[in-house]
Amino acid sequence: MGFRAGFWSIYREALPILLVALVGGLFAGIVLAGLVESVEQFPGLLVMVPVFLATRGNVYGALGGRISSGLHQGVIRPKFERNERLLNAIIASFINGVGISVVIGVISWAVLRILDSNPAPLHQLVGIMLIAGVLTSVVLIGGLLGLIFAGYRMGYDPDNLVGPIVTTLGDVFGMVFLLLAVSIIEAVFVWWRPDSRGLEAGKPGVSSHTCFRYSSFCQWSSSGQASPSNRPSSSSKNTDY
Repeated sequence: MGFRAGFWSIYREALPILLVALVGGLFAGIVLAGLVESVEQFPGLLVMVPVFLATRGNVYGALGGRISSGLHQGVIRPKFERNERLLNAIIASFINGVGISVVIGVISWAVLRILDSNPAPLHQLVGIMLIAGVLTSVVLIGGLLGLIFAGYRMGYDPDNLVGPIVTTLGDVFGMVFLLLAVSIIEAVFVWWRPDSRGLEAGKPGVSSHTCFRYSSFCQWSSSGQASPSNRPSSSSKNTDY
């Protein structure tokens, strides 16, 4: 194959998946806009987002490279079957992906504490990273294997597919599962304990984001500052007739 033919072959194979990656990146940006609303609940969350997405590409890009090399060498067949070499690579990638997610939460919290930035509690940041790390690991491993095997059977060079596939899956599902993880941690540690965010009667300084989520507890003052509402409870109804 000459230079020109090889160039057009690579370009033809990579262009469609790159266009899909572009659309996936735009979708991830839309999800990020929704995640920004939770920054007030979990200070330090935005610090972890770019690191988390970058490590998805680092960890699972290496897995994709191993799969691609195994397909070229003939030691891995393009179908789901028990293969010792492939199984070891998958387990190592899963452990690395989940482990580095926890490390991101710990290091981000420690750095923000050193910088006196008042981050969210350590267990909350680590919980978000752990949930998102586990979910993205499962989806990335399954999606990477399925798409590379399908592309290889269709005659595509897996070397041209690994990068765009990992980037697209990592960005899209990374952001989706980060948002899901934030919702879970918020439900566990915040939603069912409104007093932990200053919602008990008489305590000032409730944020607009918190009042939006707990509108029944809050009212707006004339200055625009959210404050707890002193609405009477159902048990204190007027009994005078």
